[in-house]
Amino acid sequence: MQRDQAREHAIPYATLVKVWLALLCLTALLVFVSKAYHEALSVWAMLTITPLKAGLVFFYFMHLKYERTYIKAMVLVTLALLVLFIGLIFLDISFR
Repeated sequence: MQRDQAREHAIPYATLVKVWLALLCLTALLVFVSKAYHEALSVWAMLTITPLKAGLVFFYFMHLKYERTYIKAMVLVTLALLVLFIGLIFLDISFR
C-alpha cells in the first residue's frame, strides 16, 4: 500500500524545476532589495518573501499539498504567527 501512495504523490520533475527556479528568483530578489534599498525595506521584504519561499518548499518539496486541510491550516497559522512575532520584534527595535 505504501508504494501506491508514493506513486500518487509523485510530482513531475518539470514542476519541481519550476518551483526551484522560482525559489532562486525570490532569493535573488531578496539579495537585490537588501543591497539596493534601505535597511528597513529589506527587513520587510525578508518578512514577506521568506514565508512565500517556505510555503513553496512545504507544498512542493515536502508534499504538504497532499495533506489534510487542518494540517495545512496548522502550518500556515504557525508561519503567520512566526512572521507576526518577528515583525513585532523589529517594530519594537525600530522605535527605541
